[in-house]
Amino acid sequence: MMVATLGFMGLHCIQLPSVAASDKPAPQQNQFAPRQTLLVLGDSWSAEYGLQRGQGWVSLLDAKLKASPTYRDIRIINASISGETTAGGVSRLPALLEKHQPRWVVIALGGNDALRGLPLETTRSQLLAMIKASKARSAKVLLIGMRMPPNYGSYGQSFERLFPVLAKEQQVGLVPFLMQGKEFDLSLFQADRIHPNEAAQPHMLAQAWPAIEVLVRPAGVEPARSQ
Repeated sequence: MMVATLGFMGLHCIQLPSVAASDKPAPQQNQFAPRQTLLVLGDSWSAEYGLQRGQGWVSLLDAKLKASPTYRDIRIINASISGETTAGGVSRLPALLEKHQPRWVVIALGGNDALRGLPLETTRSQLLAMIKASKARSAKVLLIGMRMPPNYGSYGQSFERLFPVLAKEQQVGLVPFLMQGKEFDLSLFQADRIHPNEAAQPHMLAQAWPAIEVLVRPAGVEPARSQ
């Protein structure tokens, strides 16, 4: 959670009697397993805080997937809540996994922990619990990191390092930071200088997309070329 004021913030089968069964073309199979749900578990940065519905980076991701012949069948469940902490995520995740049975889980939490000065080990253990709970349901996980402004000192530096270390240990994907390279651009933040505004959302999606595409891309499908 970057604070800008502090420095940066089914197919029908038609049978033709004249065609032998062995000569029939094989029915096309969906490239995905039956579960095609991507669950996003985040805080205000993913919950469209201060934005009109449909403007946030998760909504833009949904539109991007629906526009793609490869990914259009993926359903996104945005379970993000403004003010959410990792403790809240740990509490809510089991029911979300049970209800939606996602194939992929994107975890974008931790910023509110740091803003409250919670112990880093608490944040780490709760992120780890969410990763393990998702894996136990055979879901692939992507972790989205957070950063704090420079005045958080060694605490902020240790907080930032927590995400890549945990991602490496658990062998899950990582997006370092959704506002990468734009954290000092106040024109991309709302009046509170904490939450990214509408203009920032495409940049946030651009930061997340490469890792998300790796997460959901079926075997044998080449990554999309950059536009």
